[in-house]
Amino acid sequence: MEYQYKTREVTPNPNKAFAIGDGRISGYASIFLGALSLAAVLAYLFPSYLTTTELRAAYDARALQDVLKYGMYFSLFFGAVTFLINKRKRMGAVGIALTGASFALGGYMIPVGPVEPKPLSLGIDWLILAFLGSTVIFTSLEKLFPKYKEQVILRDEWGLDFFYFCFNHLLISAVILVGNYVVSHFHFAANAEVQAAVQGLPLMAQLVLLIICADFVLYWEHRLFHEVPRLWPFHAVHHSVETMDWLAGSRSHVVQTFIERSLAMIPLYLLGPDKAALDLYVTFAALQAIVIHCNLGIPFGPLKYLLVTPQYHHWHHSSEQPAIDTNYSAHTPLFDRLFGTYHMPTEHWPAEYGTTKRLPRTFFGQFFYPFRKDV
Repeated sequence: MEYQYKTREVTPNPNKAFAIGDGRISGYASIFLGALSLAAVLAYLFPSYLTTTELRAAYDARALQDVLKYGMYFSLFFGAVTFLINKRKRMGAVGIALTGASFALGGYMIPVGPVEPKPLSLGIDWLILAFLGSTVIFTSLEKLFPKYKEQVILRDEWGLDFFYFCFNHLLISAVILVGNYVVSHFHFAANAEVQAAVQGLPLMAQLVLLIICADFVLYWEHRLFHEVPRLWPFHAVHHSVETMDWLAGSRSHVVQTFIERSLAMIPLYLLGPDKAALDLYVTFAALQAIVIHCNLGIPFGPLKYLLVTPQYHHWHHSSEQPAIDTNYSAHTPLFDRLFGTYHMPTEHWPAEYGTTKRLPRTFFGQFFYPFRKDV
């Protein structure tokens, strides 16, 4: 019997929706900008311990102090707005207090000098830049081109996924360290002639090669997490998300995060592409990983047959029977088609997301879930 696809119903939630005049926009803006400002100030004070060596090479720390300055003043401004409109004053007070602490510690005037690299550090700089960029870009896209217009930004379990976002970004140095350790064990497989041939290709050809080779590894890594019973509970944490948006992809068990990132580095290392091609791939992969979880109704046209898109990956997250254990690819549907795991009813989107067996709804509950005896 042919499966009868249903339409997803999203119940409007005005109590969590942002509306001009209710103080929620200014309150949250003040708190987030204040918290990010305080984190940035601490990163400037202790760069060896709170910033990542790899990322520091990609940005101008002095120039970003101007961004910090405006962030601090806007935090004060939005905090003051909550008092002017006499709504969410407590949130405004928290934002102002955080910004006040930032000023007390030196604010945007902290001297910038040489930084002694440490093998392990917290990626606060990576967290700040990723959160600001992602919030502005992807929240805007989801509001301009939503699949579900009624879905609010602060949807259920938004706070849990925000915690995952912060936690996983702070671990970036440890992830890189472990990934480099894993890759070092594949030195025997590296071939100088192959790497020279790859470097001789045009830049875009190198990028396409990286996408395909990395996706092959990610496809099988992903499929094993689904089909090996002992691995599934770790990956089930990611699938426990029941509302899809740009933040949903952040929910990932730390064990899977380390395994996935380490394995993805192996083909990149063996191919030995130009740094420009590698940077392009890393940027492409990072952006696509967010986009495919987004609440985006953009049709994408013929691109949906070449690249993994939100509709395609949303079906992977569906708990409906035809979609279970399908669409493992991270970048392109190629390997799902080749290995028989392709599912893309182009006229339909999932009606239900999440796991068939509901997981705990807290970070620590999900952290310990794969180690429980009853799983």
